[in-house]
Amino acid sequence: MRPEIEEVKELVIKGSAKKVAKAVQAALDAGCDASEILNQGMVEAMSEVGEQFSKNEIFVSEMLVAARAMKKGVAVLQPHLANGSTGSLGKVIIATVKNDLHDIGKNLVAMMIESAGFEVIDLGIDVPIAKIIECYRENPDTKIIALSALLTTTMPDLRETVDALNHEDFRNEVKIMVGGAPITKEFADEIGADGYSADAAEAAVLAKKLAA
Repeated sequence: MRPEIEEVKELVIKGSAKKVAKAVQAALDAGCDASEILNQGMVEAMSEVGEQFSKNEIFVSEMLVAARAMKKGVAVLQPHLANGSTGSLGKVIIATVKNDLHDIGKNLVAMMIESAGFEVIDLGIDVPIAKIIECYRENPDTKIIALSALLTTTMPDLRETVDALNHEDFRNEVKIMVGGAPITKEFADEIGADGYSADAAEAAVLAKKLAA
């Protein structure tokens, strides 16, 4: 790996948002390939950050800071990348289900999935089933629908949302992954989801697996 890209990687891992943009520009000026800066410098950095989080070596706040740093770097890279290469793994629709107003976990998952190379369509919180279905119909190339429920009281809403999606004619074309504090793998299996992740780092790994 070229030293300029190594520098970008280290800064993303440290979460040095202010320095990342300059380092990315310096790497471009030195003749580094934009997609290599993205994949080797930033996507790999976020994989390492995700691994550290999974091993409880860092906290959610540190993972958020690294993801924000990466976003700053991607903004500099965007004009230099071949169209679509930042979302080269495909589209993911993400939403917190209706009646649930929590978004920190969802936002973190969205950032991690984006960092892994997906294009993320974030529908926000308290999202009705019809809006998710409508969004899929507008983006039929979507590979994954990721749904979050952060309260025990909204677990029935998650069940209802997955059930509605399971009865749609496009169901075989898309994977559904779920997560959130009260959700378990058993519940995910029971409601008919394709995958469950316990945290944001795991969600990025799962998304890659489901999209493969």
